[in-house]
Amino acid sequence: MTLHKTLPLRIRAELFAQLAQMETAGLPTDRAFAVLQVATVAAPRLVAMRQLMKRHPLATAGEMSGLFTKLEARLIHASMIAGSPARIYRRLADFYTARAMQVATMKSQMMMPVAVLLLALVIQPLPGLVSGALGFFGYLFQVLRPLIFIALLVFAVRWWLAQNKHRPSPLLSLPIIGKLIIRQNVRDFFESLGLMLEAGVSMLDALPIALETIEVPVVKHEFARIAPRVVAGATLAEAISDVPYLGNNASRDRVAAFVHTGEASGSLSDMLLRHAALETSAINDWMAQLAIWAPRILYGFVMLWMIVSLLTGAGFSSRVPLDLTN
Repeated sequence: MTLHKTLPLRIRAELFAQLAQMETAGLPTDRAFAVLQVATVAAPRLVAMRQLMKRHPLATAGEMSGLFTKLEARLIHASMIAGSPARIYRRLADFYTARAMQVATMKSQMMMPVAVLLLALVIQPLPGLVSGALGFFGYLFQVLRPLIFIALLVFAVRWWLAQNKHRPSPLLSLPIIGKLIIRQNVRDFFESLGLMLEAGVSMLDALPIALETIEVPVVKHEFARIAPRVVAGATLAEAISDVPYLGNNASRDRVAAFVHTGEASGSLSDMLLRHAALETSAINDWMAQLAIWAPRILYGFVMLWMIVSLLTGAGFSSRVPLDLTN
């Protein structure tokens, strides 16, 4: 099966929102996908899926075409066996909408300090251009050099992360960011597990798929111990009892209590989703604080650079080749 890059959150949210509306309205599946509207980047996958649906079930066709992820396909397949996928469509739409809003908020908060940085880069060498100390190309060089440096640095970091994606991320060593990433991974595991159990997937089938949602290798290694314990006859509460990375004492006690209550009452999926919702709320609070402070930190660096440049004439544009000054 061809590996496809996962579609952006916003596109997945819109996709499942449309499917939920059409399924609730009673539109047949083949007709729903015939009139489904998706973003340009997802259009070829939708065309491929329509062709695959002639020979394969809906969930299989979606996964093969890349329109659905493996987890989404399993959820949809299980929900269709149970009756209607409308509820799963709606849950996935809400899930991705919340994630997309988090990302959009962070980006919008960062736009102003980035604009200030660009403005500072344009203004800082301007006196040299006006006085004639810099030629046009020298001025252009001083403006573009830090941008090129930043672009190369970002490219290098992204390349390094791609080459070392199976190794622990250096972000995990950061005091706040590292814990937030781990907490998101653990939340994704329990939320995916809850969604699959709710859709009717068995525990033994759901655990390996939920494990795939964990991207941090060290966390994934520890959570891989859960499934063999359940196979050996342990309850989920027993299987996770000594697994690390469940958060602080309050979070660990809560998930243990929720899982125990869910298994005793037959409402495990509800309890897992309730725990995931509480974790999502806590993570959103952290993200909101990060969205407030990240731009302030960037502002601080920009202001510091501008002050150093004004006092010393240094900064990014400290030296210009002689052949560009005239």
